[in-house]
Amino acid sequence: MDKVLILDFGSQYTQLIARRVREAKVFSLIHPYNISFKKIKEINPKAIILSGGPSNVYAKKAPLPDKRIFDLGVPVLGICYGMQFLGYHFKGKVRKTKLREYGPAALLVNDRTDLFYGLGKKLNCWMSHGDHIDRLPPGFKRLAHTSNSPIASMKDSKRKIYGVQFHPEVVHTPQGAKIISNFLFRIAGLKPNWTPANFIKESIKQIKETVGKDNVVLGLSGGVDSSVAAVLIHKAIGKQLKAIFVDNGLLRLYEREAVVDLFKKHYRIDLKVAKSEDLFLKKLKNVSDPEKKRKIIGHVFIDVFAKEARRIGKVKYLAQGTLYPDVIESVSAHGGPTAVIKSHHNVGGLPKDLKFKLIEPLRELFKDEVRVIGRKLGLHSDLIDRHPFPGPGLAVRILGDITKERCDLLRKADHIAIEELRNSKTYSKVWQAFTVLLPIQSVGVMGDERTYENAVAFRAVTSQDGMTADWAKLPYDVLARISNRIINEVKGINRVCYDISSKPPATIEWE
Repeated sequence: MDKVLILDFGSQYTQLIARRVREAKVFSLIHPYNISFKKIKEINPKAIILSGGPSNVYAKKAPLPDKRIFDLGVPVLGICYGMQFLGYHFKGKVRKTKLREYGPAALLVNDRTDLFYGLGKKLNCWMSHGDHIDRLPPGFKRLAHTSNSPIASMKDSKRKIYGVQFHPEVVHTPQGAKIISNFLFRIAGLKPNWTPANFIKESIKQIKETVGKDNVVLGLSGGVDSSVAAVLIHKAIGKQLKAIFVDNGLLRLYEREAVVDLFKKHYRIDLKVAKSEDLFLKKLKNVSDPEKKRKIIGHVFIDVFAKEARRIGKVKYLAQGTLYPDVIESVSAHGGPTAVIKSHHNVGGLPKDLKFKLIEPLRELFKDEVRVIGRKLGLHSDLIDRHPFPGPGLAVRILGDITKERCDLLRKADHIAIEELRNSKTYSKVWQAFTVLLPIQSVGVMGDERTYENAVAFRAVTSQDGMTADWAKLPYDVLARISNRIINEVKGINRVCYDISSKPPATIEWE
């Protein structure tokens, strides 16, 4: 399978580059700009894309990749800072612009033979830069320009090295997907073989080769990620998969019963249930910091796993449903220059003395890609289309201290909210919806009596992959029913708020 390596220089759009490449049915991987040359050769990319970034190529600590990437003989596309690096490396001239260029710009195309093949002479594009190339490197030719950038695109066709000053990966460059496709297919000669069927075939083969005759334990939560991982791994190794459902007391209402019924009875996966609510709640007592919650849950989770695994017998591997957004947000795109937002229990919270080797077959996938894989594996749409649920569960939806009473309160409120979304046929129209228990109480009136009880916030967002999101414009009558039922049916809650913030600047989860 052809692979495109994307070197991350800190652009806010790096993940979009990966998505655009995958949408063209070519597999892509993001790694930091300073990845070792040895690792690059192991990846064996058929093309390399250099992302944008906030740096200046002449700065003392400017991010510069290993120059040996040009010895690989594979096509290279530099985007924004990536193009400026190409100009700098190949002895062109990069200078600060007199007028910075941010936002929409008219791109005038000078050469439409390859990168701009099939496109018009004038295109709309999205710029975001304060530096530009004003003298071509030897051997390069100008492909396009704008009123502010004399060289907005360039190429060395002999070495198949291309650069664009604008961002073809964003929606504000309407023909951007075509430009990227031209690079992938007309220039690099790649094959569009990144398909669900090929992914499943390759994953099963890789899992079999990795595991051999050893056993694998998997944390099965019942969510989309772990469910798809479980069925995929089960197809590869069958009874060697030992699934463990950890009831940590931080789950949704009736979660344990649903998981046991579906996976043990229907899919016939070897499933053990670890009832560990008391242990988790004990460790979380008086802990209100969200990062501490996540790490505690991660450590206890692994401890419970180790205990259950010992009962199974010899187990060498631990499987997880880690996704690409988890990796990107937790470790800044594999250690790249992008800022860390938050850690995830199955990425950032693993103890250093982990006894298992990890298997994460979905680690390089976005959420929507996981759903496609799940459907191809035959999982029911009710499961595949289920909203994401955080690994730490209700612990990051209860702001402040965690107690059983607060968990039960939130469980009931959240169940009502989701039930109303399903009843109104709006559940499938939102990416994720959930209720958050706030660390405040407010005055209310019930039956002519004054109350002083808890407040909850209901959040529903629309998104494609969870990397960005907007609040869902739900019908008022749906919101009214959710509020009315929660206040009337859940004793201890007298106020319901609706979260209307987008991501960014807010995250989807509150913690």
